Amino acid sequence: MRRLIVIALVLGLATLAAGLIATRPSFVHGTELAGLTGDAGAGEAVFWAAGCASCHAAEGATDAARLVLAGGQRFASDFGTFVAPNISTDPVHGIGDWTLAQFVTALQNGISPEGRHYYPAFPYTAYRLAERQDLADLWAFWQTLPASDTPSLPHEVGFPFSIRRAVGAWNLLNLSDEFVVAGDLTEQQARGRYLSEALAHCAECHTPRDALGGLDRSAWMTGAPNPSGSGTIPALTPDRLRWSEADIAAYLNDGFTPDFDSAGGHMVSVIRNMAMLPEADRLAIAAYLKALPSDE
Repeated sequence: MRRLIVIALVLGLATLAAGLIATRPSFVHGTELAGLTGDAGAGEAVFWAAGCASCHAAEGATDAARLVLAGGQRFASDFGTFVAPNISTDPVHGIGDWTLAQFVTALQNGISPEGRHYYPAFPYTAYRLAERQDLADLWAFWQTLPASDTPSLPHEVGFPFSIRRAVGAWNLLNLSDEFVVAGDLTEQQARGRYLSEALAHCAECHTPRDALGGLDRSAWMTGAPNPSGSGTIPALTPDRLRWSEADIAAYLNDGFTPDFDSAGGHMVSVIRNMAMLPEADRLAIAAYLKALPSDE
């Protein structure tokens, strides 16, 4: 009996050690970014494409106020309510004292400078696919943004979801270095895929999730329940969204549908972002959506 107890303890400790190793934080080091020089002008386009202001500016902010990334917006989910943090250039309450390596680590690995796992309400699973030159450009633009001394508010997440290390296990199931839409794409479609899957993270709203909150990649862009509990978010597959590419691009610019309806909810902020991009990028997103597999 003693031998069995010892064996069980050893196996338990080995399992725990393996779990801790598998879920340990992974950092991007400065040497991996050597030679990258950020361009703030190019970074502004990345900023709008990535939708940073949509979550981290104040609720309902417009114009210059959208560049004040003080946080505070609340996002309800089945796992609790997540509150967007202050990510302004303030060195105390924001991220003003971060390095480029820490910024890229957060965006692509979901890890804070202190080694804590971020919750995937922060779409690092999408930003993981971003080109690091784009992230260096984004960081250069970030330095031009105003600081805010507004303290970040804590998330409202109960046990067991409050165990941050468990997010490391979630990452093992959901972090991918591959785009979802594969195959032969035109240059325009490939650009649209990059904008949609890596930067704008469209699937975060338009794709259903599994029981653990991971995106169901087999049902990509086929629509999903609204996290608010009210209604659904529409599918973007070509069998369900039958607008022309020109119609889609126009909607992303002005928010008006071909039937003269207008965008509502969180999509209003998304369209403000998209309207800041070149027309070629909006057309590229439209071409990508038309290349999606149909929802069968």
